[in-house]
Amino acid sequence: MQIYLPIAEMSVPVESLVFLGVAVGFLSGVFGVGGGFLATPFLLFMGIPPAVAVGTQANQLIATSVTGVLGHMRRGNVDVHLGTVMLAGGFFGTIIGIFLFRMLQHFGQIDVVIAVSYVVLLGTIGSMMLFESISAIMNKSKVTEDVQSLSQREFFRNLPYKTRFLKSRLYMSALIPASIGFVGGILVSILGIGGGFIIVPAMIYILGMPTILVAGTSLFQIIFISAFSCILHAVANGTVDIILSLIMIVGGV
Repeated sequence: MQIYLPIAEMSVPVESLVFLGVAVGFLSGVFGVGGGFLATPFLLFMGIPPAVAVGTQANQLIATSVTGVLGHMRRGNVDVHLGTVMLAGGFFGTIIGIFLFRMLQHFGQIDVVIAVSYVVLLGTIGSMMLFESISAIMNKSKVTEDVQSLSQREFFRNLPYKTRFLKSRLYMSALIPASIGFVGGILVSILGIGGGFIIVPAMIYILGMPTILVAGTSLFQIIFISAFSCILHAVANGTVDIILSLIMIVGGV
């Protein structure tokens, strides 16, 4: 069944959007990622204008992240303190990302930038994962040692604004998680992805968080950053298609 999307100005099959929402919701609940890295490229493949795909996906991230984080909170697997610090950086990143988005849209280059960015970003992540897997197979003990010592290197220890995160049992500069949130804010506002597939590894390898807390804490900050990005996209750019978003939310929840 086809449905007309007023902002995208095109008709798309409802079944495909619902299926996409289901896939995104599954990824969100299990791995702590918003699923935008899957949803946005799929929307582009369906012919949705890149600007609309990004703005709308930020809205859909809210619903899938909420349903995922509720389960983690019931199990006590969310570090609210650390997630709040990440939010502070995320809000600044979102503002800068929206500014860049609007500037690129003004010059008519936003569609090209989004398409090229996805090719480069996903290609880079895939290559890094392949390299890490090969390294782990060849020398597992060395990889484990590097991961454990990363958050304790001299550069991180000398940063100011030391904060103790009791839930995660970490003591570090608040600038480190705030910087990770900053990157997530830029990603969600320009590419329509929550950044979980980058933020989650960063929380493990850079912050040294217990793995059990990573997924829930990642989703916690994605909720608020996505909501902030969605509002700014709707007000500043007018690229949020509520019909498209609602259909995907039905599948995602």
